[in-house]
Formats: sequence, C-alpha cells, structure tokens
Amino acid sequence: MPAGGVGSQGALRAANRRLVLDALLESGALIQADLARRTGLSAATVSTIVHDLTAEGLLRIQDTVSSGRRARAVSLRPDAGVAVGIDIGRRHVRVVLADLSHTVLAEEESQAHLGAPASEHIALVRKLFDALLSSTGVERSAVVGVGAGLPGPIDVRDGQVGSASILPEWIGVNAAEALGDALGMPVSVDNDANLGVLAEATWGAARGHRDAVYLKIGTGVGAGLIIGGEPHRGAIGLAGEIGHLTMDENGQVCRCGNRGCLETTASSSIVLDLLARSHGDDLTVADAVAAAHGGDVACRRVIGDVGRHAGVAVANLCNLINPGIIVVGGQLAAAGEVLMDPLREAFARYAIPSVGASTQVTTGSLGRGAQSMGAVALALQSAERHLLAGGSR
Repeated sequence: MPAGGVGSQGALRAANRRLVLDALLESGALIQADLARRTGLSAATVSTIVHDLTAEGLLRIQDTVSSGRRARAVSLRPDAGVAVGIDIGRRHVRVVLADLSHTVLAEEESQAHLGAPASEHIALVRKLFDALLSSTGVERSAVVGVGAGLPGPIDVRDGQVGSASILPEWIGVNAAEALGDALGMPVSVDNDANLGVLAEATWGAARGHRDAVYLKIGTGVGAGLIIGGEPHRGAIGLAGEIGHLTMDENGQVCRCGNRGCLETTASSSIVLDLLARSHGDDLTVADAVAAAHGGDVACRRVIGDVGRHAGVAVANLCNLINPGIIVVGGQLAAAGEVLMDPLREAFARYAIPSVGASTQVTTGSLGRGAQSMGAVALALQSAERHLLAGGSR
C-alpha cells in the first residue's frame, strides 16, 4: 500500500489508539491535555480518539479541576473489564481483582504450607480466583488480563522458574503455562521484585522516575530494575539477582551453591536464624520487627546488620546503573529506620559521592501489596490487546 493510502492511515489510527489506551492503563485517569503530552499526539488527534473510544463504551469523561481550571478527566470505564494480580510466596497466595481505572475491587489471601508443591499453590490460586469472581459478580469474560509473581527468576527462553528460586518446588515449572491451564486463560508471570518495581513506579514511591531500583528483602533478596523508563530483565530474564552478589568469598555457602552471597547475611531467614538462640524457634519476622521497635537490643542489632550489608550491595549496583531512587520493600521494610538508617549509611559510604548524594533511598509506599499490585500492572499490559479486539462488556 503506498504511503498515505487507506492501509497506512488505518495503521496509524490503530497505533494512536494503542498509545491512548496504554497511557490510560498505566495512569488510571488523565486530563486530555496531559494525555496529549504523555502520548506525543496532537490535542485534536487525542480529542478524536477519546470521542471514538467513548462512543464504543471504553472510556468515561468526568469534569474535574486542573491548575485552578475546569478540565475533562479521561479514564477507562470501570466496567470495561477487570485485571487479576496473583502474588505467590513461600507461605501465602494472594489474588487481587482491580478494574481498569486502577481501583481494587476485592482481594483474597490464603496461607500455603511451607514446602508445598507447586500444585498446591496453583489449586489455591484457582480457589481464590473463583471466590473473587463469585463475590464480586464479575464474569470470566470480563477478565482482560492476569499477571502473577513468584519469588524466583523466570527464564525467558523456556518460561521455567530458575534454580535461584526460594520456592524449590517450582524450579523447572513453566509457571505461565501451569497457571494458565488452571485458570483457563493466558497468564503473564514475572519475578516478584520486578513486579515490586512495576507497582511502585505505577502507583507508589518510584512514580515519575525513569531509573529506579526496588530492593525486596524477604526470605530471599531480589532487585527489580527500571532503566530508561522500561523494566530491565536482562538477556534471559535473570537481571536483578542482587541476593547472589558475592559479598565474602569465604562466607557461608548459599542455597545457590556459591559462598558469601548477600542472602547469607541479609534476609529475613538470616534474621530468624541469628535470633533463634535468644528468642526461640517460634519467633516470626513480624515479632522481630515489633521487638526492634520496642527497643530489643538483639533484634535491632540483627536487623541493622541486614541494612548495612544491603546498603553495601546497593551502592555497588547504583555505581553501575545510577538510578534516581532506591525503594526498599519486603518483610523487613516494616522495620523502618531500624533497617533504613544503617542501609543509608552504608550506601552513602560505598557509593560514588555524586551517586550517593543524588539517589533517593526510601521505603515503598505500597507495603506488602506491592507484588500483587505489580501483578495487576502486568495484567493491564495485556489488557490493551483485549480492548482493541473489542473485548469490552
């Protein structure tokens, strides 16, 4: 088809519609002027697309005030579909249902047995998924995308969970296929730290940053990376395994087989191991955090040491990629400044001075919901295809 012909014009219109939908899926709601700036389209083009998509029942327009002036806020209609986010951990499964305006409609969580096979986690996912649809009255046909997070690397070559996962029962499992078969629809799967940075960049502390690191300190330690405004997963999807940086070549043997990895000195598992003698085997991470806030010297010392070790590792990472912000999440982030003060001190000491001075270091704003909301954001990335195919209700 010659340039400027019907085919090329149709392709251009479709591409422009995708730009508008992507912007609204990412941001939730925008006034038309901001929508034009975000997409790079002219105000007239945006106005035409908004008119067409509204007529098709995909968008809603509401009067609002921006900079002291009346304006029109554009968002996807909540009833245009729903996205599902799944967070799978060692001891839990959480499923979140959200509409396309980024509003969480409902969520369900269930405990999983430690060491449970992948099939048990998958059965819990199916149970919670069905319960959410039933309780909200949402039809399966309204689900425009499903995203899921696992605490382990996902090899993009074969979709399998890698050997560094803290869920050994999932190693070698193609998580997307297994979950998709259970739910009867496509599922996108990613590492939980990658979903953490996606959530914090979409809704939380890293919003507006084009270069960001999400450091998840839990049973394992991982980093989610956004570089140049895009998630960075590496050549085979294994970028961000900061927990396996060698900190001491003569240190303890890590579950990955190497010695002295960061995870051997900075994880919630290490905290509990070190405190078991003085506080007993029944101590939980929440107990240790509460005791630290209450002034318990041993808990404060052990959690502070985790922060210090993590700060050294993050300084090395930031000397390489120079992000604008480091967001700390995971179980131990609840310790607040008990963890963060030593982390910031070590980061400032070992980072290049200009990097240390220009990098914001903070805890996440989404708390324990970061991974499930990141899974929602992952699901929303596939929603565009559903909507353009005429999948609205």
